[in-house]
Amino acid sequence: MTGGAEVIRVALPAHLRTLARVHGEVELQVTGQVTQCSVLDALEARYPMLRGTIRDQRTGKRRAFIRFFACEQDLSHDRPDTPLPEAVAAGAEPYLIVGAMAGG
Repeated sequence: MTGGAEVIRVALPAHLRTLARVHGEVELQVTGQVTQCSVLDALEARYPMLRGTIRDQRTGKRRAFIRFFACEQDLSHDRPDTPLPEAVAAGAEPYLIVGAMAGG
C-alpha cells in the first residue's frame, strides 16, 4: 500500500524483544510505501536501542545473522526499497525479523 500511515506488525527474535523491552509483536506506523527500509526506519525510530542490531548503522546493510521473512518468503536478499507484500502492508501478516543459526 502507499499513501497514508499503515500499521505494520513486526515479529522480533527473543534477544531483540528483550533489548527493546517488548513482548510479542510490535505494531508500527509506516507512512508512504511499505518497504523493508521504511519498516526498519520506523522500528529504529520507536526503539532506538535496536539501532545497529538489525542493520549496520553506517552502510544500512542487513547484519549477517539476521533474516527477513514475510508471507512464507525469505526477503533477506531483496533490495531495501522493494515494496513488502500487500498482506504485510495491510497488517494482515507480520514482517518477521529472525536471528539466523550458524554452526555445524
